[in-house]
Amino acid sequence: MPKNEEALLARIANNEKLTAKDELTHGYRGELRRVMVAFVDSELAGAAGFVDTINKAPGMRERCTAAKIVSEKFDHAQQVLELLEDFGVNTDLYVQSHPWDSRLSRTIDLGNRRMGGDKRLNVFHYPFEGWLDSVVMNMLMGLASSIQLEEISNCSYTPLSSVMGQIAAREGEHAELGRKGLKKALENGYSPESAQASVNYWYPRVAATFGKSDSQRFEQDKAYGLRKTPNGDLLAKWEKRIGEHLTRIGLTATA
Repeated sequence: MPKNEEALLARIANNEKLTAKDELTHGYRGELRRVMVAFVDSELAGAAGFVDTINKAPGMRERCTAAKIVSEKFDHAQQVLELLEDFGVNTDLYVQSHPWDSRLSRTIDLGNRRMGGDKRLNVFHYPFEGWLDSVVMNMLMGLASSIQLEEISNCSYTPLSSVMGQIAAREGEHAELGRKGLKKALENGYSPESAQASVNYWYPRVAATFGKSDSQRFEQDKAYGLRKTPNGDLLAKWEKRIGEHLTRIGLTATA
């Protein structure tokens, strides 16, 4: 292991924060860039896929809420893209580099298999089936995102941790908007059976975004101070919280 890598790992182990790209080793820089790219791609794909559901919302309040979520997701992507400029990324070209609204067949289940092209989480490869379906997904994934991003908000690279703290809070708000939207939809006549069918579809796909419980990459991320909590522990936290939310609405979490 190069001496500069050893020195960096020692600083991180001592809970020191890194504040500038010049402090980073090649290995740290590559892993940090991977984390940021996965986030940006997921936000761009998530927002683009949600755009079409805005006009399917049953009322003006719901349409305004959906538009707000889309706008904030694009803003989240922009904030982290600005950090990627320090790593040689041309943000204008980046946004045009992939068809962010592209989706696969709804019958496909990718699990944890990685797709080619952009680095979005697999859950953003699946299409919606109407307004109710999109609200269910937003509730489940919003809570997952807030938990995952809260983890990154404590990372060793200060520019990213500062941005992620604010973004994680917003994603928590998106999850709450999804919960309220789902509750209102059911009160206004949407079928509980249809809502449960959407939960059954999205639950395992959102759960897969936490990654494999035996992930080898986690140990590297932990050494770099980019992560602290194992995938399985984060998943368990989400399962407990989303289970409580669904139960209060009269729905059931499914593995």
